[in-house]
Amino acid sequence: MAIFIPEDKILEIKNAADIVDMISEVVHLKKTGKNFVGLCPFHAEKTPSFSVSPEKQIFYCFGCGAGGNIFSFLMKNDGLAFPEAARSLARRYGIDIPRRSLTPEQKKRMGERESLLKINRQAMDFFSQALHRGASGQAAMAYLKKRGLSSDIIDRFNIGYAPKGWDHLLNFFSKSGVPLARVEKSGLILPKKDGRGYYDRFRDRIIFPIIDINQAVIGFGGRVMDDTLPKYLNSPETPVYNKSRSLYGLHLSKDKCRKTQSVYIVEGYLDLLTLNQYGIENAVATLGTALTTDHVRMLSRYVPRMILVYDSDEAGIRSALRCIDIFWKEHVDFSRGDVFREEKADTHILVLPEGHDPDSYLREKGTEPFEKAADRAPGIVSFLIEQSIGMHGLSTEGKIRVVTDLKRPLAAINDNVARSLYIKQLAEQIGIEENIILEKVREGSSEKEKKDIRRPKDNADKMGSRLEQQIIAMMLQFPAILPEIKKYNVIEFIENHHLQSIAKTILEHQLSSVEQISELLSRIDNPEQQRLISALAMVEEFWDESGCMTLIIQFVKKGQRRRDLQILDQIKAAEKENDQETLDRLLRKKQKLAVSSQKQQLA
Repeated sequence: MAIFIPEDKILEIKNAADIVDMISEVVHLKKTGKNFVGLCPFHAEKTPSFSVSPEKQIFYCFGCGAGGNIFSFLMKNDGLAFPEAARSLARRYGIDIPRRSLTPEQKKRMGERESLLKINRQAMDFFSQALHRGASGQAAMAYLKKRGLSSDIIDRFNIGYAPKGWDHLLNFFSKSGVPLARVEKSGLILPKKDGRGYYDRFRDRIIFPIIDINQAVIGFGGRVMDDTLPKYLNSPETPVYNKSRSLYGLHLSKDKCRKTQSVYIVEGYLDLLTLNQYGIENAVATLGTALTTDHVRMLSRYVPRMILVYDSDEAGIRSALRCIDIFWKEHVDFSRGDVFREEKADTHILVLPEGHDPDSYLREKGTEPFEKAADRAPGIVSFLIEQSIGMHGLSTEGKIRVVTDLKRPLAAINDNVARSLYIKQLAEQIGIEENIILEKVREGSSEKEKKDIRRPKDNADKMGSRLEQQIIAMMLQFPAILPEIKKYNVIEFIENHHLQSIAKTILEHQLSSVEQISELLSRIDNPEQQRLISALAMVEEFWDESGCMTLIIQFVKKGQRRRDLQILDQIKAAEKENDQETLDRLLRKKQKLAVSSQKQQLA
């Protein structure tokens, strides 16, 4: 995690930065005892469950499970990777970070990425100048104005124009001395079929730069101004651009999304721009792909409510069916793998009246009717129920088809309470008893259950036993006890692999005070383990040497009994199989462990 940033610089940043000051810029914090509390920025809540410890320099939300140190907060809040978060903090506190400690392969990858981003930035400037200059640029500008886009929107989104012809951008980079093979890798130019030279990918098109959350230009979309096909042309996948993990406009809308606690998700560049033109700035657009789990995870950092906007019933139904899998079956959560509690986004489907897309609807009706329609937009399952009833009616045959349509979506919902409520809603709307619908849903669950056999254990299993959690909390909050942890080999009795790994890291790090917990978090790559440490470090418990020793003795004795029973079972199995070699090995192991336990002299 820290291979890109020297360790001494990470420590310098950590010592210079103050987590309370940083988070106070995003969250209104109020002092309560030793800590500060406020409303969590990562999920919607009315009662503060977000806690920040100035002593430990960590944060933790008891509502959604998000937690970590100052680096973790910046990564989650701004969507940054660790090196980017560290560099951002370094700039803030005037700390210089030299570029070193990179392997040749890492240097090559970073150099390639930076080179491609620079090429994309140069291309964006080229397209922008082409829009604002020359006769062809005037025609493109007139097209944009005709679509109702103001100069402010054009400039905010860096909209440009690719001139008509085969080599305008090609010649620009040739004159700039940029290797054309590298420009080809960016997707901006293509090799000719005969292998002799290149030509421009985008020609005579309005250009929409795709900018990520860090303000880097990662790709482009191009639209024709007539009926030529294809209407839209997008950058190919590159080392810096993946359409399934990118959203158009998020870099500008994220603050508004967080403020309004909602986001509109549309399917096209112009739809997104029109929403912004009409003052609806909490909006993003997918880039030629259906909404993905990665998209939802990105948006869940900022909002609890998502409104998917479609221009036809058919598109809405297809999306709703996909969303069942994304939002319910996969249990997408606000903290990306939260091991404490999963939060499902409040998702709604807005289908505009026939013949309208967001662009035409806003032009004809205006902002207020659009927002009112969004407020009335049904949730995913409610939408599917309404659409199915509308399609099949409420005759006997119609009701059968409605239940058949809803069987799979309802079966995909893993939340028993939610599934029960939706079944009740469906039963009331079509006049069928709940138990009959439930029976049909169980039929639809059979295939799902087969797939779920290989699902990870539930969140409680990931957390480990209560006693194991207490051991880790004690090690974090009362590090003076660590020599006794070593003496009694406590770690070997921790069964949960996450907690055992954390315990080993604590000992290896030689934690000596709670102030070092933030530094400990910087040494751990696993986000799940970071959240576990944050949670256990923030739990308020009183520790003293006597209480700690009582816990250690209780834990080790329990572990020894469990271990002895396991060995006894293995001995019995070896005797039953007449496996003398295994039996001898197990008896020696049993004797060795007995001697070791006597030496420890547990009270």
